[in-house]
Amino acid sequence: MKFINTQKLLFIICFTFSVIYCSCNQQTQKIASKDAADIIYFGGDIITMEVDSSNYAEAIAIKDGKIIFVGKKADAEKLQGDSTTMTDLKGKTMLPGFIDGHSHFAAFSNQAIGAQILPSPDANVNSIPDLINELKNWPTPENIALTGWIFGMGYDDSVLEEKRHPTKEDLDKVSTETPIMIIHISGHFAAVNSKGLEMLGINSDSKDPDGGIIRRIPGSTEPNGVLEELAAIPYYVKALTPANKDSMLKFMKAGQEMAMSYGYTTAQEGRAMENHELLAGLAETGFLKIDVVSYIDYLFTKYMETKWYSKNYINHYRIGGEKVTLDGSPQGRTAWRTIPYLIPPPGEDNNYLGYPAIKNDKDVEEIYKTAFKNNWQILTHANGDAAVDQMIRTMDVAAKEYGSEGRRNVLVHGQYVRMDQLDSLKRLDVIASLFPLHTFYWGDWHKQIIGDSLGNVISPTRSALNKGLKITIHTDAPVALPNLMRVIWTAVNRTSRSGVIIGEEERLTPYEALQAITIWSAYQHFEENNKGTLKKGKLADLVILDKNPLKVAPDDIKDINVEETIKEGNTVYRKN
Repeated sequence: MKFINTQKLLFIICFTFSVIYCSCNQQTQKIASKDAADIIYFGGDIITMEVDSSNYAEAIAIKDGKIIFVGKKADAEKLQGDSTTMTDLKGKTMLPGFIDGHSHFAAFSNQAIGAQILPSPDANVNSIPDLINELKNWPTPENIALTGWIFGMGYDDSVLEEKRHPTKEDLDKVSTETPIMIIHISGHFAAVNSKGLEMLGINSDSKDPDGGIIRRIPGSTEPNGVLEELAAIPYYVKALTPANKDSMLKFMKAGQEMAMSYGYTTAQEGRAMENHELLAGLAETGFLKIDVVSYIDYLFTKYMETKWYSKNYINHYRIGGEKVTLDGSPQGRTAWRTIPYLIPPPGEDNNYLGYPAIKNDKDVEEIYKTAFKNNWQILTHANGDAAVDQMIRTMDVAAKEYGSEGRRNVLVHGQYVRMDQLDSLKRLDVIASLFPLHTFYWGDWHKQIIGDSLGNVISPTRSALNKGLKITIHTDAPVALPNLMRVIWTAVNRTSRSGVIIGEEERLTPYEALQAITIWSAYQHFEENNKGTLKKGKLADLVILDKNPLKVAPDDIKDINVEETIKEGNTVYRKN
């Protein structure tokens, strides 16, 4: 029997012990390190949105609300400590948190809590009898106590079987004692019952305001209950303002929860007026869980002089700039065009072009000059090509005086923008925040009211990119649900309700569509250094999806669900 050399045995024992000791010591050092991550995610498709669509990471590490590592899982594990939570994504997909290019966050609550009057597939109101039934079922004592009105957001005359707006006679079938106001899906019309008209003080003697129309019963001056543009919008506060603090908190909680359920980590209030004070007050109390950036209507520039106008958030809220609206809704045929609509609205002749919100160019010039002089970023709502013409010729005046570079001014919507206008917007360094949701919701209708060839180039995202413009895409919620996966689906597929392709040549790739609600939208908001990609040093604003939009069939993108929304490392929404 041979025995191992004693000296050699001693060496082996010492060597083995030293390896074990060093390993344990290294583990101790790793656990005790001040750099240990709070949480490490792994085990799924982590799409960084850096560089190109092939840029995936195996793991991402978060500490103190920021990303501290993106890369290989083995390297991420070096940041694991005793308190680190290791989270297996189990094959799900992680992306940067979503940033809508344009929405109206303060009004999300109206859609979340009011009568559900959207048409299919978002709700089930497809006819005026459907609408009446839904409005009859909604007004519980608790719901009526919210504002004192029966209200809802999202009816769509272009989809209703009757192809018309509901009138006061329709709404009086719901109630003649309780005021009713329902908002059109465009946000540019309202329908009101007789009691509601009485409470608004609108009667046969009421004049049409500038930029608005009170529709009348044919052959008379008596209002029929349908209000357009500035005959409607200023009255929304009557029906949609919470009656007390408890109702307000219930409203805003519902709206914020809805946003987070769709993956929002940054939301936009795209036309703030007095509701800025509501949002600022909520921020002061710590109510907001996600970032909200407001753009102040040009009539309320007093708010631009407050502490809230800043590149930095205070308790998740800030003012980002100013907003001006130059026309109305294309599907509602109040967008201002240079060519008549093929189907004019009731009561209009065949030369009907829609109309401007601000008739005098000099007034618009002064709005732009004030914004340019003060270095305020300005968002311009313009849908019809005549409105975009007005935007270009008046902004040109301000740009010649103050310069346009680096301002990141934004065209919002631009449904009927022309190709030559895209060139002018590029020259003015304007970002185009386009609205491809229209291709699904109203694509069939657009082709009827403006013609097949023009209808195919609504929301021309591909043309804008090809011409070198920076773009984003948006929901304009609560015009539509704040469902950003449906926004991506429409941008990629451009399929109408009837299944027709609306401008195949204007499609985006799935990766481009994701860029448009992450890094490109972060850039639009001057936040690309903190948001929009998964990169060391940026905020840990994240969303987890049940499937990968880059790997499913394009038509299946609309069915992808948000599993979890994470704001600065904290889960703010998790699907049940």
